[in-house]
Amino acid sequence: MVDASVDEASYVTFCGVGKSYDAKTLSVRNVSLAVKRGEFFTLLGPSGSGKTSCLMMLAGFERPTFGEIRLAGRSLASVAPYDRNIGVVFQNYALFSHMTVAENVAFPLSVRKLSRAEIETRTKWILAMVRLDELVARYPYQLSGGQQQRVALARALVFNPDLVLMDEPLGALDRQLREHLQTEMRRIQQEIGTTVIYVTHDQSEALSMSDKIAVFNNGEVQQVDTPKSIYAWPANSFVAGFVGDNMQLEGVVVARSGGDAQIDVPALGRFRGLAIDVGSAGSRAAMVLRPEHLRLTGTGDEGGGSITVTVTQVVFFGHQVRVNLTHASGATFFTHIAAIEGDSIPNVNSEIRLHWSAQNARVYSVG
Repeated sequence: MVDASVDEASYVTFCGVGKSYDAKTLSVRNVSLAVKRGEFFTLLGPSGSGKTSCLMMLAGFERPTFGEIRLAGRSLASVAPYDRNIGVVFQNYALFSHMTVAENVAFPLSVRKLSRAEIETRTKWILAMVRLDELVARYPYQLSGGQQQRVALARALVFNPDLVLMDEPLGALDRQLREHLQTEMRRIQQEIGTTVIYVTHDQSEALSMSDKIAVFNNGEVQQVDTPKSIYAWPANSFVAGFVGDNMQLEGVVVARSGGDAQIDVPALGRFRGLAIDVGSAGSRAAMVLRPEHLRLTGTGDEGGGSITVTVTQVVFFGHQVRVNLTHASGATFFTHIAAIEGDSIPNVNSEIRLHWSAQNARVYSVG
């Protein structure tokens, strides 16, 4: 578990928060987080990792078993959900079926008893922002899934909330529409400057949209950092395995030197990599490799990897080709080649040398 330091000047803070639903087990374990004003902050993790529980406690739909949550320096312990001035966007849209697009978006303003003129002005502004100003008279059933989700986003933003929470909002959409809305949501968030806390299990979604990511597992925060740092420098073996494509070679640490570790992988050999979270010599460890760091041409650097493998499959993905490889020991690898580089794509069943640099290998403790 990572003990995330909390900056008291941060806009949203979780301070040692825990949650139990049965008074026996903790679904959230001593979570500490700090979110800055205007950030797009993502809670990323597998199902049951505690990320949605954290979102529900922040919204006020659940209460922490222990710890404190603060918004703009104010404890939320005694603040009712409707007094928190927080917008929420769910996966199922939660639109009112008997209301038009304009009426759905205007609803939070009506509840707050704004004047008719102010309601019309704000509704028109936000519908233009989400590019739905031509569909104001339609009902939810007359809209596509992506359009309905933009209505839900507009409704969450129209009353100028202090914070917007999003729980898997794009999970029900097809890939192309989901990627389009990722771009749209990020554009809108940056233009308005709203602070967003976003829950997802989709790593590509988190990497492409976020300013910061908190990776969850078993109710604990494993790492908090920028998308680039989490991908390039995972803090432990769970983050390395969960975020991005990778291969893991398990073995035993045989030596530590400075920031490097040498690992002996049965039937493959001894390889050197950067020691990120590694025990002493004799402890079990895994070397993690990304497919983009594997080369089928050239030579390996000193201490890196250079092994003979067999091409078992070549899979065409349009812009690139995935090459699946197997070592005589049974260890499997894969790498990608740009589809335009047709001459360099090897034949199935051919033997080839596979190389990687020690500087691109990460070593972590396992077990």
